[in-house]
Amino acid sequence: MADSLETAQLSDDELLRYARQVLLDGWDIDAQIRLKSSRVVMIGAGGLGCPASETLVRAGLGHIHLIDDDEIEASNLQRQTLFLPEDIGKPKAIAAAQMLEKINPLITVRGTVARLNEDNAYELLDMATGKPDLLLDCTDNFATRDVINRISVRYQIPLLSASAIAMQGQLALYEPQLNTGCYHCVFGSVVSDTESDERTCANSGVLASTTAIMGNLQANAALQYLGLTKNPLTNKLLIWDGSQMQQRLMGYRQDAECPICSNH
Repeated sequence: MADSLETAQLSDDELLRYARQVLLDGWDIDAQIRLKSSRVVMIGAGGLGCPASETLVRAGLGHIHLIDDDEIEASNLQRQTLFLPEDIGKPKAIAAAQMLEKINPLITVRGTVARLNEDNAYELLDMATGKPDLLLDCTDNFATRDVINRISVRYQIPLLSASAIAMQGQLALYEPQLNTGCYHCVFGSVVSDTESDERTCANSGVLASTTAIMGNLQANAALQYLGLTKNPLTNKLLIWDGSQMQQRLMGYRQDAECPICSNH
């Protein structure tokens, strides 16, 4: 992002569209240019991915690549806000990308129908052209999150991971390049628990507002990280409980014996 930032500037259309944002204390033209120069890869274009990607695109994120191998079902329409009834049966990644392009034609959007894994990560993340500035994990099960975490650590790419189920959600922004811990440091025992891994939105249910709130909290953290180069969740796990309307932060640190990110 640093090289492109030196030559990037905002067009008149961009200045008009993002005017209310640039007026904010602490968010200036430079922050908006940093956001425009950023490249994000989002894994999952469902309940979390829809609100997170829409907010980022409306705010002026320059490049976003959506990766998802699922198709839209009628039950998705309750919470997956980029889709309409006529989209049922279409690939989520493609339908979401098309809608995002309509929402903001000033940005670059790409949708890929695929399941990210350690074997295809280099190609799907376009590593040949440089690292993405941020990975957004918008998936719905522990096994997939664990794979994304391994990819984040392997390529030293910051990972913003969100989860939502029932009326609860969690959010954390891991920076493997700083050796401050990873997803496995926090959830290692849960990742290895097969029974817990089976608990997803599909079999446990989720309130529409839960994914909307967690997706936008994820977007909020991403905007600060990309535009202001600030991690608002350094070594903290945000836990949101919609049933009690409560939110709290829990601290964590790198596990010295972590099989993923430690040098033991």
